[in-house]
Amino acid sequence: MTGSNEYKLTQGPEDGISAVKFSPSTSQFLLVSSWDCTVRLYDVVNNTMRMKYQHTAPVLDCAFYDPTHSWSGGLDAQLKTHDLNTDQDTIVGSHDAPIRCVEYCPEVNVMVTGSWDRSVRLWDPRTPCNAGTFTQPEKVYTLSVAGDKMIVGTSGRRVLVWDLRNMGYVQQRRESSLKYQTRCIRAFPNKQGYVLSSIEGRVAVEYLDPSQEFQKKKYAFKCHRLKEDGIEQVYPVNAISFHSAHNTFATGGSDGFVNIWDPFNKKRLCQFHRYPTSIASLAFNNDGTMLAIASSYMHEKGDISHPEDAIFIRQVTDAETKPKST
Repeated sequence: MTGSNEYKLTQGPEDGISAVKFSPSTSQFLLVSSWDCTVRLYDVVNNTMRMKYQHTAPVLDCAFYDPTHSWSGGLDAQLKTHDLNTDQDTIVGSHDAPIRCVEYCPEVNVMVTGSWDRSVRLWDPRTPCNAGTFTQPEKVYTLSVAGDKMIVGTSGRRVLVWDLRNMGYVQQRRESSLKYQTRCIRAFPNKQGYVLSSIEGRVAVEYLDPSQEFQKKKYAFKCHRLKEDGIEQVYPVNAISFHSAHNTFATGGSDGFVNIWDPFNKKRLCQFHRYPTSIASLAFNNDGTMLAIASSYMHEKGDISHPEDAIFIRQVTDAETKPKST
């Protein structure tokens, strides 16, 4: 099934995959969090698992702080940092409910977590310690960092834009322009906006600048829909990852497809073959030459037999990821 430009990682997680994240400085290392209560570090160049560490419950997200430290959180509500050189754990703190999102903001040198306890917490990675708790209107489902801005997506289709240098108040309160529940938000590398996906086969491209000139550029489009026996099936869009150089982005859906989009010309650049099951998470590496693809059943149809959870590493080219000049 895999071609010469793609391979499957060995020693994959034993349950659903919640997140894949490449190291910020090298294309060699990939962090993977899973419902099997582990976070794993892979050397994708040599296709080996370098280490894994445990939480006491399923892990919902993970992130690199720097090349040798990972942070992770999940259903045990504990935030851990792990030294990938010494294989040592530190519990930094906790939320009052499961931790759904873990991200690092290099511009402000702060770790950010979002939780179902309706809060975002900031953490100083140097100490490490809590650097503030900020109430959100609803459960946090997804968040993304763009420079010193943080975009938080909650239940109730709310979107909040915060300034990580001044957390005294919310910069912007928005409502998702999509009718259904938000699944994923990712910020443009150029920091001008974000892409938001919903459970109903749709993606919105939004701009942070509230001026009319920018707001009139926003749009939404349908995707991850398949005609089966003459009936259109509509699938959740679970994952978004940006190409750091081109500002194009990949989406992954519960239809098992990965698409790459050019948001400037409003075109799909390519679609890869269908993967064995739902795409749960996607991550481009730092230079945009590789895409990590988590094919992992997300229990959309309940507890049924399903293909095994797997992570594919795909080499991608400029032809697949670069905007076409018009």
